[in-house]
Order: sequence, then structure tokens, then C-alpha cells
Amino acid sequence: MVNLALLGVLVLAIGGCVCVVWAGRGGPRWVRGVASVTLAASELVRRAEKKNRRRSSGATSGRD
Repeated sequence: MVNLALLGVLVLAIGGCVCVVWAGRGGPRWVRGVASVTLAASELVRRAEKKNRRRSSGATSGRD
């Protein structure tokens, strides 16, 4: 069951990447919408990762 969920997430991620490339070449309106959602989600993940890095590096710095 978990493998099926991971496969679904993988398919959505690949589909989003395809839509970003297609929208860059002037695809239809729905493709541009999916591309916008994909790029917004990637920005959220990027910001969360930056927060995690700051938090983890701040907790261990100076106290070995």
C-alpha cells in the first residue's frame, strides 16, 4: 500500500515536471496552471528545507 502511494507521488512529480517544460514552450492554459502549482509546491519544499538546515546547523554549532 505504501509503495502504491509512493508510486502515485512519483507519477505526479514527473507529470508536474513535464507540464513545466511544456508550459515553457507555450502549452495550453491547463498546462500552465499545472506548471504554476508545481513551481509553487517546489518553492514551499525549498523554503522548508532551508528552515530545516538552519535549525539543524544552529543546534550543533559551537557545542561539540
